[in-house]
Amino acid sequence: MDTAIQNHVRALTLSSPDHYRVGPFTVRHNPGWELKFANYAIPDQGAEPTERDISDLVEAFRSRGRLPRLEFLPAWAPAVEPALLAAGFTVENRAPVMACGAGGLLAPKPVDGLRIAEPVTDAEFTSAAAVQHTGFGGEDGPDDGEIAWLRGATAGGGVSALATVDGRPAGAGGCSTPSDGIGELAGLAVAEAFRRRGVGAALAAWLTRTAFERGFDTVWLEPGGPDVERIYAGVGYRRTGEKLNISLGPA
Repeated sequence: MDTAIQNHVRALTLSSPDHYRVGPFTVRHNPGWELKFANYAIPDQGAEPTERDISDLVEAFRSRGRLPRLEFLPAWAPAVEPALLAAGFTVENRAPVMACGAGGLLAPKPVDGLRIAEPVTDAEFTSAAAVQHTGFGGEDGPDDGEIAWLRGATAGGGVSALATVDGRPAGAGGCSTPSDGIGELAGLAVAEAFRRRGVGAALAAWLTRTAFERGFDTVWLEPGGPDVERIYAGVGYRRTGEKLNISLGPA
């Protein structure tokens, strides 16, 4: 499963018109979205980078105004983490990876007044992106990249969702375009006023179910912490591995 998930992420990155290559790395670059989680490098499978490879990678990130950062499953390229640590990189965290197959999804508890649907209009996409933006600590309005990600997921065969409670925007999220039957559930956020009411679980289940209806075999995700992991476990997700998030601070 680890190899399949990493292949999926790398394939999506290679399909992006804004990706670029540096040595044995493929970089996911979002020109309209500075969020660090939307800009990172993935090593080639089994990569053994040299000091020059890493130096070139750092320069490529900084010349584009981005934090030098990588996200990958360590078993995919075991030699990369030691090389990055030797170059001064710091581990942000080792995040669990969870996945759910088509037969493993569980029904969440109902939430009064909740409606979940895919955004269609410009206003709906903006509302969904705004929930994500503030849900992850952003201020002011959503970035263009956040809106583009939701639109891209829907247009590419993935899923996007806007949840409302009694007509008020309450949650949003999406599943990325699938590759070899695998997609990632990402960007799931619940507005502060609607947290701890079951909106997150209902939204995760809706996105996952809709992905299966569109032909996905497996949906995976990276939970943001133990409390969030329990929410996903409650709708059928199970741990399958671990992902390394590692970056280099300002020079």
